[in-house]
Formats: sequence, structure tokens, C-alpha cells
Amino acid sequence: MFTGIVQALGVINAIEQRGSDVRFVVETGKLDTDRIRLGDSVLVNGVCLTAVELDGGGFLADVSNETLSCTTLKQLRAGVRVNLELALTPSARMGGHIVSGHVDGVSRIEEMYEDGRSMRFDLGLPESLSRYVAVKGSICVDGISLTVNEVKNDAFSVNIVPHTLDETTLGTAGIGQPVNLEVDLLARYIERLLSAGHPSNDRIGMDTLKNAGFL
Repeated sequence: MFTGIVQALGVINAIEQRGSDVRFVVETGKLDTDRIRLGDSVLVNGVCLTAVELDGGGFLADVSNETLSCTTLKQLRAGVRVNLELALTPSARMGGHIVSGHVDGVSRIEEMYEDGRSMRFDLGLPESLSRYVAVKGSICVDGISLTVNEVKNDAFSVNIVPHTLDETTLGTAGIGQPVNLEVDLLARYIERLLSAGHPSNDRIGMDTLKNAGFL
């Protein structure tokens, strides 16, 4: 598990073809590589990858066809910067929100404009994920825990403060850039609990809440 608080900007040093899928060679920048052990999970642009080899200044990770097909990792090239975070430990600060590293969908940056000292980003919202995104709720964008400021039918917006622009890949992002999205895990579990026994219900009403014991 992760928090969505980016700990370092890394670089994809190389992408090696391994049969029908690939292996990433990741330089970890200021990330403390002494804390990485073989088999550890590392969040790379919001995708949980397993360190299969260590090389001093970074780690190597295999990326399956499933991951390539469901995330933006298939579009990465050698030399591209990525957001990195190590997995949570029992003593870690929960600065963001609970992030699993399992990408729910891919979006694109539709608009970017100044908002005071921050930058406002408007991003597309896939229809399949719209019910999990709420104003002032949390969402993970390329591994970054962000607060949702506005939600429309097919888009949502977030404000990116200067520190986040400096310390993550959003500082060099552009309109049209694809990003990985992970919705709040708690929203998914709440939906599952409320829909138990009512698989055909798409909407949660008073009867649903009553049957689930909330009323």
C-alpha cells in the first residue's frame, strides 16, 4: 500500500524487451535505495511494480502485458521522468490517502491554467469511474494523491500547488498528456457493501441504505 505522496522523481534508464513483455531499468534519484529489497513494491507513476533486481542507483522491474495494456507505462521511453514512492511501513505518515497502485483507468490532461500560485488541471473522467469521484474527495493521478476540486459529467479538476509541481512529473506535464487514475479505495468498498444482494442496482437510494443497516 502507498499514500500518493511522491518521494522522488526517477528516470527510466532503459526498457528491455523480455519475450512478449518488458523490463524497466529505473534510476531512483534521491529515493533511498538502501530501503529497497528484492521483491519490494515501488509505485511508478501510480503503478505498483516489483523490484526484481537492484543495481545500486535504482532497480529493475518486469512489466506484464496486462499492466502495459491498462496503464500509461506502455507509452514511456528511456529518459522519461517518473514519480516514485516506496510502500508504506507501520510507522510511516499517512500524508495522502490509501493507494493500492492498481490503476483503474487512463485519462488525459484537457486544460491547464494558472490559479494564483497554483496550476489548475482539468482532466477527463471515464464514465466507468465517475461515480467514485467526489468534490473534496481523493484521487490518485500518476501516483500523486490529489484533492478533487470540481466534478463534471466527463471531467474533474484539481489544483496543483508549487511544491507538487516542483517535486513531481506534473511540473513538466502538457495538455493531452495521458495519466493513470486510481479512485479512492474506500469508495469501491462502500459501493460493494451497499450493493451486496442488489447486483442490478446502479443507484444507491434510501431503500438500499435501509437494507444495508445504515437507517
